[in-house]
Amino acid sequence: MKRLAICSGLLLITLVNPIFSVGEAGAIFLLIAPGARAGGLGEAQVAVTDDAYASYWNPAGLGFLKGQELSLMYVPEWLPGFNLDDMYYSFAAYRKHYPYLGTIGGHIIFLSLGEQTRTDEAANYLGTFSSYMAAFTISYSALLSDNRSFGLSAKIFHQHLTDLGAGGEKGKGYSTDFGFDIGYLHKEFLSPRLDLGVTVTNIGPKVSFIDPAQADPQPTNFTLGFNYRLIDEQFNKLNVIYDVDKLLVGSYADMDWNGDGIIGGCDKEGHCEGLGEYNSNGKQETAHTDPIYLGIFTSWVDDWFLGGDRDIPANNESDGKIGGYDWDDNNNDGVINVDQGEIIEAGINPNDGINFGDPDWGIYNQDGVKEVGNSKDRSINDELKKLIHHFGLEYWYSKYFALRAGYYYDQEGKINNPTFGVGLRFAGYGFDFGFTSGEPGHPLTNTMRFSLNMEINSPKQVIQP
Repeated sequence: MKRLAICSGLLLITLVNPIFSVGEAGAIFLLIAPGARAGGLGEAQVAVTDDAYASYWNPAGLGFLKGQELSLMYVPEWLPGFNLDDMYYSFAAYRKHYPYLGTIGGHIIFLSLGEQTRTDEAANYLGTFSSYMAAFTISYSALLSDNRSFGLSAKIFHQHLTDLGAGGEKGKGYSTDFGFDIGYLHKEFLSPRLDLGVTVTNIGPKVSFIDPAQADPQPTNFTLGFNYRLIDEQFNKLNVIYDVDKLLVGSYADMDWNGDGIIGGCDKEGHCEGLGEYNSNGKQETAHTDPIYLGIFTSWVDDWFLGGDRDIPANNESDGKIGGYDWDDNNNDGVINVDQGEIIEAGINPNDGINFGDPDWGIYNQDGVKEVGNSKDRSINDELKKLIHHFGLEYWYSKYFALRAGYYYDQEGKINNPTFGVGLRFAGYGFDFGFTSGEPGHPLTNTMRFSLNMEINSPKQVIQP
């Protein structure tokens, strides 16, 4: 089977959530938002968790719940923009309260990537195989006071891309890993109408498939959420909800850490023979991520204070050198304009014979992206644009009918998805529908979520909005 088959499967997963558009982490399927209610609220839910979906969104929310409940969700066509009929997502959650002990919950996730075609490196047909991803999570929460709770989750997840490696690679294209979530929920925070939720999810070791040296960190994610009850009357309620996400992965593009104008060229011991990912000081200069114990801190400043001069890949292939081009696009056609008679081809330096640091050495790459000195040009805006914002409005008439609207905003990924939804509650049963809109061609546009809640042996209890 071609290496392309594995890469294509990974690409589909990276498109699940725009926060990972730069491919900084693995196991991205863990961030698919479950629950049609959340789907209608722009995926803003961390401070709202009042049903079995709390085991995913914020395990601390389980501490306020009594009785027991089963929740089911099914998305018959995930990423409808790709027209893949056999790619679907399903989710099941359960929670039960134990007096004086707290509440136990958990959920199961299953994502089918459908049937894939296996070929060898000569493109000869070798049959088909199925790809899927699954996760099992168990959660516990207890009250710290009448209006505060703390929750923990432990999970194990399996990613099955293929049974065999690509070409001559040894090993198999699947992995089994584990991780943890922590959550905190404070009701009536600063105001009787305001709730605060905080989570850190997917804490654990790196995820690897065939090559452990190329392992990716888990999508460790920090979320801060607020739920404000703007209208809180007997028959009319309106909640204003907001969540903000931050990926806790300290990541770096190709960097010129020692200022010699070259990416890498040495091994980890500083032996330089023109090959290797490190500089002469033993510092890794090729793209990499920090281990989790550093990433939870460095991720807040890796695009601001940290880093060297970036070597942005030119035409999707890094030339290994910093700058070298004087970008002068006078007619705005996207082509380098140079003196007459000078020939420019991809990968050929127009300043051949000039060394890095010389006055005539250009500060741009051949795509016109500034490379030299941009570590000094960064600001806090480079970090802020990586935040993912979720906005939601939820209107309840009595305790039985809800209308929802939301908005998903990702500046860096240039994703702006409006969402809509409805909900019904009656006699211990709940039905929710969520719809994601967006620009034509976006993979999540026209995604529909359906979910069902059932309270077990608690006919008098009604889920509170």
